[in-house]
Amino acid sequence: MDPTRDPIIRAEALVKRYRTAGRELTVLSGVELSVRHGEFVAIVGPSGSGKSTLLALLAGLELPSSGRVVVDGHDLGTLTEDECAGFRATRMGLVFQTFHLLPTLSALENVLIPLELQGRPHPERRDRALALLDRVGLGDRIDHLPGELSGGEQQRVGLARAFAGSPAILLADEPTGNLDQATGREVAGLLEELNRERSTTLLLVTHDPALADRAERVIEMEGGKVRNPLPEGEGVR
Repeated sequence: MDPTRDPIIRAEALVKRYRTAGRELTVLSGVELSVRHGEFVAIVGPSGSGKSTLLALLAGLELPSSGRVVVDGHDLGTLTEDECAGFRATRMGLVFQTFHLLPTLSALENVLIPLELQGRPHPERRDRALALLDRVGLGDRIDHLPGELSGGEQQRVGLARAFAGSPAILLADEPTGNLDQATGREVAGLLEELNRERSTTLLLVTHDPALADRAERVIEMEGGKVRNPLPEGEGVR
């Protein structure tokens, strides 16, 4: 077996409950999930099925009510908040539907953020940020603020920022959800190319059938549970 295709993400018996309006709501119910190194996986399902909640747990942005998440050999539930933030900064890239760019920073400055968090030397991080912005077609927009960019351009900045730190894993929540069809196809193509070129594990939530069709594997969610949670040929560990 190729060790580079061993699981890099494992969710074990994940349960997530929220208390709202005086009652308890179960969003995830015993989710089991495994994603291999370098795999491109899409998570699909109706609204309210728990897709975004699952992604937040896998990123360590939220803690499960029970069960555990193991990412690249680290049990996220055993890390402090600062340790988890540091782990994300060095091992993960995140792409959101609503971009989450800092409005007072230029496109270049937004992409520089993860590189600064990693403590890379100034010339190195600037060169890398410039190269990534050029790679996503924004080499001539580096000094523009997010408010001066279109939605598609902002999402491209988000992609460049997510890949800036050379993450082992990229998690994306509806990365084409706020884009028109043509721009959505361009962003989907960039995700696929960057995943393939850098062997980055890509796990994304989407309602877009065209984007899901690009994935190696599609995981279906409904009612807080998943179907086909394991790669083909892999048993429960």
